[in-house]
Amino acid sequence: MPAAPIRSICCIGAGYVGGPTMAVIADRCADIQVTVVDINQARIDAWNDPDLSKLPVYEPGLDAVVGRARSRNLRFSTAVDEAIAAADMVFISVNTPTKTKGLGAGQASDLRWVEACARQVAKSAQGHTIVVEKSTLPVRTAEAVKAILSAAQQSDHGEPRSFAVLSNPEFLAEGTAVRDLESPDRVLIGGEHPEAIDALASVYGHWVPQERILRTNLWSSELSKLTANAFLAQRISSINSVAALCEATGADVREVARAIGTDSRIGPKFLNAGPGFGGSCFQKDILNLVYLCRHFGLPEVADYWESVVNLNSWQQHRIARTVVQKLFGTVTGKRLAILGFAFKADTNDTREAPAIRIARDLLEEGAQLAIHDPKVESEQIARDLGLIASEAPDAESGPTRASLSGEGTWWPSASVADALDGADGVLILTEWNEYRQLDWSDLAQRMRQPAWVFDARSVVSREAIHAAGLQLWRVGDGDA
Repeated sequence: MPAAPIRSICCIGAGYVGGPTMAVIADRCADIQVTVVDINQARIDAWNDPDLSKLPVYEPGLDAVVGRARSRNLRFSTAVDEAIAAADMVFISVNTPTKTKGLGAGQASDLRWVEACARQVAKSAQGHTIVVEKSTLPVRTAEAVKAILSAAQQSDHGEPRSFAVLSNPEFLAEGTAVRDLESPDRVLIGGEHPEAIDALASVYGHWVPQERILRTNLWSSELSKLTANAFLAQRISSINSVAALCEATGADVREVARAIGTDSRIGPKFLNAGPGFGGSCFQKDILNLVYLCRHFGLPEVADYWESVVNLNSWQQHRIARTVVQKLFGTVTGKRLAILGFAFKADTNDTREAPAIRIARDLLEEGAQLAIHDPKVESEQIARDLGLIASEAPDAESGPTRASLSGEGTWWPSASVADALDGADGVLILTEWNEYRQLDWSDLAQRMRQPAWVFDARSVVSREAIHAAGLQLWRVGDGDA
């Protein structure tokens, strides 16, 4: 029997995944009413703000997509129960962070919000409802969701209800999320009900070729998301381990990456050495994989994947140690500029950003940090560092007595030039395009000599830095 057409979609969760995904679905499916719900009133207000530059998620091109669809068939609301009741299909797209306490703390996913969503769907849904797992979840989470829904097959009014559960993991890269949604490598749908799978496939089929829509069982779909992120993160840790060896031996990691990337079996992607991976997914998903492997009696497999995370942390601590060593063994009282705080360019997301661990290490050493990022608000930086911002000290007066006592402080800088005023060193931690185009001959005049550039993203020219009279450390460069 052909799947009934989907006329109304509800997405629970208006964050980095739910908002952009539903905006693109609404943009490409004019015949479907799409409602994104969240209990966070401030977030919903931001999605509804007439000024599209104030959307709570920054992604290139997202403002245009939201602008087109919002006036037609895309709605953002806090009326969760009403939206669920009206929906043929409900996406669960809430946060699943790593647990901080209790069973599995530090590795397992915290599924409290997923369970809460399932219970709310069980309470409010009407008729037949397809429930789609969009959040990144551990394998066999769908069993819990199905158990909750199966207990609610009849409504409070005695009307029969039914549910089908699908897994439809997202494979978005922040900074290119809209492009990834509009032209995905694949759309993965896992489930046990062919009609439900066909219904979701028909939604994506408005713009995605059928050969890119993959059908699997529920468990393969859930595990595929964790595995994809684990493999990508493993490549980053692998090239960063090679970068450290390059620095020790005089090799250049960029040349090594180019050489191995031309091998068609390896390919060139995710071979850029840097300060390590960040974002909401990689570390969380690998630790989840580690937890699952230990749970199912596979300690050797767990140890392997855990080493990927450990090397990532080591790389960030190594960069902070390198800064201290190059600056005569101490950064106490010294001004350092940090360029970039988001975990990657073209996003305002700072979750697990490498800059957080590196900045904390330097603050622990008593450094004075001027932090610049074109998209990250100072309030977010303060939350990530667990330290409120200070007033920027006078660059001409030198270290204060308080700073020389070892008290680390930081302040936001409105421009790169302001950040570098009086600085002993500058760290480039996010690959924003504007950092590739800086006039180092001018900026060098603002710094306290001898001054260093610590390029963790390989965005500067060695010749330009040396011509400006600056010292250079560049990740994976044995000759820098």
